[in-house]
Amino acid sequence: MSLPIVSWRDVLRALHKIGFNPVRQTGSHIILEHADGRHTTVPKHTEIRRGLLLAILRDVNITKEEFLELLD
Repeated sequence: MSLPIVSWRDVLRALHKIGFNPVRQTGSHIILEHADGRHTTVPKHTEIRRGLLLAILRDVNITKEEFLELLD
């Protein structure tokens, strides 16, 4: 299953559904944190390409399939 190219807003919306909230912003990068200590950084890019998206998914410990469900 292939990942789409999504915007930073799509990523934030999807991660918010599973409990990630922005804690700070450094320049054009938003740092998100979960109550259990997981965290990741999402750049404010109009297109977040597949490689970077895969790295974000590894940071938050979810699969591609779980992410695609969150996008709906």
